Amino acid sequence: MESLRLVDQWPVGSAAAGVVRRDGTVAGTHGPADRPFRLASVTKLLTSYAVLVAVEEGALELDDPAGPDGSSVRHLLAHTSGLAFDEARPAAAPGTRRLYSNAGFDVLAETVAKATGMPFAQYAAEAVFTPLGMTATGFDPAARSQAGAGGVSTLADLLRFAAELQAPRVLHPSTVAEATLRVAFPGLNGVLPGLGHQRPNDWGLGFEIRDGKSPHWTGARSSARTFGHFGQSGTFLWVDPDAGLACVCLTDRDFGPWAVEAWPAFTDAVLAEATPVG
Repeated sequence: MESLRLVDQWPVGSAAAGVVRRDGTVAGTHGPADRPFRLASVTKLLTSYAVLVAVEEGALELDDPAGPDGSSVRHLLAHTSGLAFDEARPAAAPGTRRLYSNAGFDVLAETVAKATGMPFAQYAAEAVFTPLGMTATGFDPAARSQAGAGGVSTLADLLRFAAELQAPRVLHPSTVAEATLRVAFPGLNGVLPGLGHQRPNDWGLGFEIRDGKSPHWTGARSSARTFGHFGQSGTFLWVDPDAGLACVCLTDRDFGPWAVEAWPAFTDAVLAEATPVG
């Protein structure tokens, strides 16, 4: 896909981008497919998937208490537990605001570890990475928030994960649909990091849902049902169910004004070039 070559114009040292269709075929890649990149908050997608596997396995339930008083696993996944951004302290009552929280994902990891009897990194590897053949994916043990922003992966691995999101095998499709297409705790306002206040700031279970947000890091052509995440390390993964494809992009430059300008145009070019799968 020629549109993927737009990353060569970005002010980054290295970039890798790829598109995978709903049927699992890779429509195109550009850049180093096997180079490890820091994922930053794209990590939350991987963590969320592992949590949902634990739910399906019966190790815990979405409405089990976790985090501050009155909070649950569901609240933590949806950034409505009330926990502050990088501190395990309540800043609001659960369910009242969309407070984006790395600390909440650390609590999720601790909750899964306690429920399953194994370290979260090991559980995520056994539950998600190994079944999908994501052999180069893991967590940086030196990261301040491993489960929230400490992931490391490659383009090749994340394209496997993006294919899974469109045609689930590890999770039941209904679980993925609830996490990615259904807004959890609708109507809550909040800040989309790097892009300002959103009213409402819709989110699923670990997955950001585009809906009508403006400004946004995806494109004008992106459907309202687009879901995914971006990371402060200059990374993103989106899935557009209406277009029948997903896109992964990894860079070695932190998110900033360059990304706010470049990413929507890139996404629009990808969507314009790709042939929708019905």
